[in-house]
Amino acid sequence: MQRSLTALAISLLVTACAGGPRHEPPWPTDGWTTARAESQGLDPVSLEALHDAITAGAYGYVDRLVVVKNGYLVFSGRYPQDYRAVSRGHRSAIGCGWESCTDANELHEYNYLHPDFHPWFQGRELHTLQSVTKSIAATLVGVGIAQGQIPGVQTPFLSYLDEYDLTHVDPRLRTATLADLLTMRSGIEWHETDRPLDSTNTTARLEWAGDWVQFTLDQPMDADPGTKWAYNSGGSHLLSAIIRDATGLTIDAYAERHLFGPLGIHDYYWKYEPMGLPDTEGGLYLEAEQLAKIGYLYLNDGVWDGVRLLPEGWVDSATARQVDRVGVQDWGYGYQWWRLDRHGTVIWAGLGFGGQYLLVFPERELIAVVNSWNLFGDDHQNVLAATIDALLPTDTSGARP
Repeated sequence: MQRSLTALAISLLVTACAGGPRHEPPWPTDGWTTARAESQGLDPVSLEALHDAITAGAYGYVDRLVVVKNGYLVFSGRYPQDYRAVSRGHRSAIGCGWESCTDANELHEYNYLHPDFHPWFQGRELHTLQSVTKSIAATLVGVGIAQGQIPGVQTPFLSYLDEYDLTHVDPRLRTATLADLLTMRSGIEWHETDRPLDSTNTTARLEWAGDWVQFTLDQPMDADPGTKWAYNSGGSHLLSAIIRDATGLTIDAYAERHLFGPLGIHDYYWKYEPMGLPDTEGGLYLEAEQLAKIGYLYLNDGVWDGVRLLPEGWVDSATARQVDRVGVQDWGYGYQWWRLDRHGTVIWAGLGFGGQYLLVFPERELIAVVNSWNLFGDDHQNVLAATIDALLPTDTSGARP
């Protein structure tokens, strides 16, 4: 009951604001301005139906739902879960739950089942983003290009990694560019989505390694760069080392100076891997309304409050179908961004393990953020599909009032 009342109170507060907006919304650097859903062309009945289904548990363990339309926050739902109770008794290759760990060494930030570390970090409002981190890391490559510290995406990416042992690197990898890395076409052999989360999974082995960058560089190749798409979290983590070499700053410090700071994102947590690099395969935690700001930056072509943070053309390239028909859904893929186009509508997306979604509908000036943590084997419906279906049919106006 508390979960339902909390989320419903917030959503009603947002949708009950008196009157509709009559002018351009202020930039949300210091927080989003709220508006009624219907004033922005969204049917609140569909949003409330989605909210009710989430509250009833139809989509498993959903923690947050945020919707922004035309620059206004029109829905913000919170769904408190007792992850101590949920995780108790669970053990698997990815961790152990509350009162289920037998060794103190199991209590660490890569224990995905323990509520001290996932989905919320240490009881704060910061939610794990998992692979949505990849989309933000790629964005910071764009920031580096805008700042003049990275020449462009056609730069061979090994040129930033010469502090590592490249003795045994396949010669073909020396021709691979940042664009190849960003589009998951480096040619490095990687088994992530085609294996269970055990010792046969390359990403599981990455997270057990002492040096994630060297581990990735030591993998064999099974294709020429630019010719084969393979989902590769190790390749995404190379971006952390590349940003450090190109800018002299770790990617979290660089983000704070050139991305998070300008967007007004002051509270975040970023996990570090054993060699002291921020984890760019999935280590970032943000609050949902703050994550929506990344979507808003992309909606505005990389410009924030009159200041260009991303190069002209970056958003188009990053969200384009650089690779088409990938994965089981035949989605598209850009620079660590997915294309989930549905019902003839373009959808840009950051997607993360456990149910993390940043959805941007550019033709409708619409953003949705979903945070979930569906790792405990319960049957549930697909909240990603439900969120898209709840938003698309009801959006009657893509234009600002």
